[in-house]
Amino acid sequence: MPVLEKMSSPMKLGPVEIKNKFIVSPMVMNCCNEDGTATEKFICYHEEKAKGGWGLIVTEDYAVDPTGRTYQYLPGLWADYQIPSHKELTDRVHAAGAKIFAQIYHGGRQTEEWIIGQQVWAPSPIPCPVKKALPHEMTTEEVDEMIEKFGDAALRAKKAGFDGVQIHGAHGYLVCEFASAYSNKRVDKYGGNLVNRMRFPVEIVKNIRKKCGDDFAIDYKISGEECVNGGNTIEDTKAMAIMLEEAGINSLNVSVAVYETWFMQVPPSVMGHGWLADYAEEIKKVVNIPVTTVGRVNDALVAEGIIRSGKADACYMGRASLADPHMPNKAMEGRFEDIIHCMACLQGCTSKIDSGCHGQCTLNPRTVREDEFQITPAEVKKNIYVAGGGPSGAEAAIVLAQRGHKVTVFEKADRLGGMYGTAAVPPWKGEIAAFVTWQRTQLEKLGVTIHYNTELTKEMVEKDQPDTVVVATGSHPFVPPFPGREQEFVVSAVDLLRGKLQVNGNIAVIGGGLVGGETANFLATHGNQVTIIEMMPEIVKEEPGNMKRFLLKQLEDFKTDIHTSTAVQTINEDRTITVKKGEEEKVLGPFDAVVTAVGMRANMELKDTLEGIVKEVVYIGDALKPGNALNAIEEGYIVALTI
Repeated sequence: MPVLEKMSSPMKLGPVEIKNKFIVSPMVMNCCNEDGTATEKFICYHEEKAKGGWGLIVTEDYAVDPTGRTYQYLPGLWADYQIPSHKELTDRVHAAGAKIFAQIYHGGRQTEEWIIGQQVWAPSPIPCPVKKALPHEMTTEEVDEMIEKFGDAALRAKKAGFDGVQIHGAHGYLVCEFASAYSNKRVDKYGGNLVNRMRFPVEIVKNIRKKCGDDFAIDYKISGEECVNGGNTIEDTKAMAIMLEEAGINSLNVSVAVYETWFMQVPPSVMGHGWLADYAEEIKKVVNIPVTTVGRVNDALVAEGIIRSGKADACYMGRASLADPHMPNKAMEGRFEDIIHCMACLQGCTSKIDSGCHGQCTLNPRTVREDEFQITPAEVKKNIYVAGGGPSGAEAAIVLAQRGHKVTVFEKADRLGGMYGTAAVPPWKGEIAAFVTWQRTQLEKLGVTIHYNTELTKEMVEKDQPDTVVVATGSHPFVPPFPGREQEFVVSAVDLLRGKLQVNGNIAVIGGGLVGGETANFLATHGNQVTIIEMMPEIVKEEPGNMKRFLLKQLEDFKTDIHTSTAVQTINEDRTITVKKGEEEKVLGPFDAVVTAVGMRANMELKDTLEGIVKEVVYIGDALKPGNALNAIEEGYIVALTI
């Protein structure tokens, strides 16, 4: 049996046959026009996945009404004028070999008035615990009209060339709100018992089928459990699945949660691969239509295992397609080493979108920028030295080599990765190492020479006279000049995580930023009692929210002693630390060791030495300014396109 025998085989979703079981999950990328029409960016983003071999692409959140948008730049099918631009999308996706469904939805109470320009709508006047806005309770007539709007949007999707629609009945949006006693307190025909609560989604299915016919696929996304007090459980969902099949859907995609349990919808690296497959397995027991799963399936081999086990008929892989739009082709060709695997960091996808930008991917700078970036051969081939093999330097070297330059990398350590490789050491971050390995593999395949244990110097540049030097020398730990920092029991978090030393017992971590918080978790996991001292009002402020909640909970479970708004005054010889909070000064400890994780400073040794002795010098990553991996990798990629 081929390794991907199940994943590479076709499947039927009602009237639609897809060529394989690689399915792109809908994900908000926030890159359409505000009027709901498709942009070139939106089209290119989906087209790239089709070129990469995905059998089915399910697009994100097509609003059936302007009042249903939950982000500012979402697609829409609430009016006929929107059809032509989305027809361009489906034409290009089909030409590239994939099928495409439009996910249709209304955000209900899980949106904001500034986005839709009016009061939010819901089954009952109960605010979403996250969004807080008091909803307008829809009248029975308004509910009837909304059913028609779902059907009309589906018909527009068919006219625009979509192969089917996915009704978004999960995650606490309007359809989900009606189906759940958690959010639906109505006493008319659309509320009360399960049959009445399900009347809204059931009538939507029937309306779509009546308007679009039997040759148009209807998929339904459902929350297997809402994971809130009073919300639907898996047993409720089984009954709902039976009713939806009877109404005429062709397939079911099983997710979980509502906005109050948002971290489960977009699970961070804390949560295991394919962690929702058991929910799909339960639903499969009660229906006779295809049931698919979703949730941290970032590897084709994991997806294959889920399908072979019988838990699901296929796997939706959303963020996996952001990290590598060409995963299906690479996997089915056996080139697993060439696949970039999503590590669920949430820096580029959810964090960017929540800040009002379009989505990105930390590991793939071209994602959602396919319309902007193309790797083309360089007009003039150059001899280029890259100083530093961290994520920024390695990314630059890969793109430079792909463009035909002769590239040599100088890395002072015995491996690539730099500080990013060190970041893989704390709990839940191990998948970072997979990206470092991917970069090394690509460099080797491209024939890039890598000199390990070699620091590029001014003398080497003077002797060899390369055309360009890319300085990606990264950063080093910064320790403020407080008294006592030079004592032997005071060590660096970086040295600790790199295995250069070991500490045990009662440990103080000075610095509660991302490095400090992760280091504290690492130490606590290994049985140490940890105290964090942070001068700012909160710790791990820069950690994405879905990840941050788990890290803070872990530190709480380990009974970590956390001191915020607290400044270190001195580290004393008796291993105590004198600190000051406001006007109060006190002594903490004694400690067996003190670990410093206060911040990073750029390595700038080459900056003042190369000017004038080489034609072109560029600085990227932490050598330019210490930042996160997304910025570093993006800088390396973009700079390499300009040389």
